[in-house]
Amino acid sequence: MWYNTKAAEILGIEYPILQGPFGGNLSSVELVSTVSNAGGLGGYGAYTLSPQEIIEVDKQIKTATNKPYNINLWVSDTDAPDGTVTDAQYEQAKQLFKPYFDELGIALPEKPAPFKSRFENQVGVILDIRPKVFSFMFGVPSADVLEQCRRLGIKTVGAATTLDEAIFLENAGVDMIIASGFEAGGHRPSFLATAESSTIGTFVLLQLIKEKVKTPIIAAGGIANGKGVAAALALGASGAQIGTAFLATDESNALPIHRQMLFSNAAKYTTLSRAFTGRLGRGITSRIAKDLLGKEKQFLPFPLQTTFMSSLRKAALEQEKWDMILFWGGQITPILKHKKAAELMSSILEETTAYFDHLKA
Repeated sequence: MWYNTKAAEILGIEYPILQGPFGGNLSSVELVSTVSNAGGLGGYGAYTLSPQEIIEVDKQIKTATNKPYNINLWVSDTDAPDGTVTDAQYEQAKQLFKPYFDELGIALPEKPAPFKSRFENQVGVILDIRPKVFSFMFGVPSADVLEQCRRLGIKTVGAATTLDEAIFLENAGVDMIIASGFEAGGHRPSFLATAESSTIGTFVLLQLIKEKVKTPIIAAGGIANGKGVAAALALGASGAQIGTAFLATDESNALPIHRQMLFSNAAKYTTLSRAFTGRLGRGITSRIAKDLLGKEKQFLPFPLQTTFMSSLRKAALEQEKWDMILFWGGQITPILKHKKAAELMSSILEETTAYFDHLKA
C-alpha cells in the first residue's frame, strides 16, 4: 500500500502524514493526540515554552495518546546580537510603526528587554522526556545532541528550504528531512542563506533533494488533501507534512477569528512578511505587511520585533482591526474544507488511497 513508506517505518506510524508543529501557542495537546491516534504523527511546536512547560505538555500528550508524536524546537531562536538592539534601531522602528499604534489609540511600547536563547535548556528536556520524534528548524543541533538522540532512540527530523540545506542536514546525520516549500504558511525555516533567497516551491525542492540526498524526505507546503499527498509520493517523498489544514481545525489552539479567517475570502491572498516577528513568514495578507514592503531594515530583529508588536496585535484583536494582524496561513488555504481534525485525517487517507487504487484499475 501507498502508506508503507520508509518514513512510516522510521517513525513507527501507520500513515506517513505529519501534522505541522505550530509554534507561538498555536499547537494543542488535543490536535497532536487526534492525529497520532488516527495513525499519523501529531506535532507540538514548543520553541516559545520554558523547559518546565515542555515537561508539562509532554505529560499531557502521553496521557492523551500512546502513539508516536513529535516535539519541535528552533535551533536558532534569536537574530539579535547579544539579544538586544541599539537605541537608534529602536527609535527607527518606533517611527515606522507609530501611525499604526496611533490608529489603535495605544502607546508605543518600551524598548524590548534583552532576549536570551532558550534552545540549549529546551533540548536538554527533549533528551530527558524522549519523545519518539524531535524535529527542528532554523539550523541543526550539535553533533553531540544528535548522537545522544540516536543513543536514546529519538528520531531526528530537520527542515530544509534549499538543496544545500538538505545536504547539510544529511551530512549531520538526521533521520529525515522536511522539504519546506515557500507555499507553506508560517515562518520560512532557512538557515544557510536568507529566507528571501530560499523561496523554492515544494515540488521543485522535493525533486532537487531527491536527486542528491539518500535520507527520506517529507514534503511540506501547499499540501492539504490526499491528492497533494499522492503528488508528493509520486515525486519521491516518503511522507507529507500538513500545516495550514490542521491549523484551521477546531482542535488547534488558533484563535476562533484566526480559524474563521482561514475559511474566509481573505485567505485567497497571502504574503511573506517580516513586519510582525522580524523573520520572514507567510500569512493572510495584511495592510501592515503591504505598507511596509521594502522597509525591512527598519524592523527589529527576531524575536524582539514580536515583543514590540505584541501590544499592537492585542489592541487590533480587541478592536477587530483584522487587516492589522498577520494570521498565519499557506497558499493552499482557499481549498480547505474540514473543521474537525479527525475528519480531515480520514479524508486525506481516503483520497490518497482512492488515487492509488485508480492507478491500478
